[in-house]
Amino acid sequence: MLSGCFLTKVVTVPLRVGGAIISVVPVVGGAADEVIDTVADTVDKVPL
Repeated sequence: MLSGCFLTKVVTVPLRVGGAIISVVPVVGGAADEVIDTVADTVDKVPL
């Protein structure tokens, strides 16, 4: 049986990887990475 922690990691790990890839884009990459990281942190806190 899958735990809630595992399910949130399934969602947040790709978000964080995508954010890291986007962060290399000049000018907007850093801001986009921060937003994606904030969303991933919020998903991690969801009580499942």
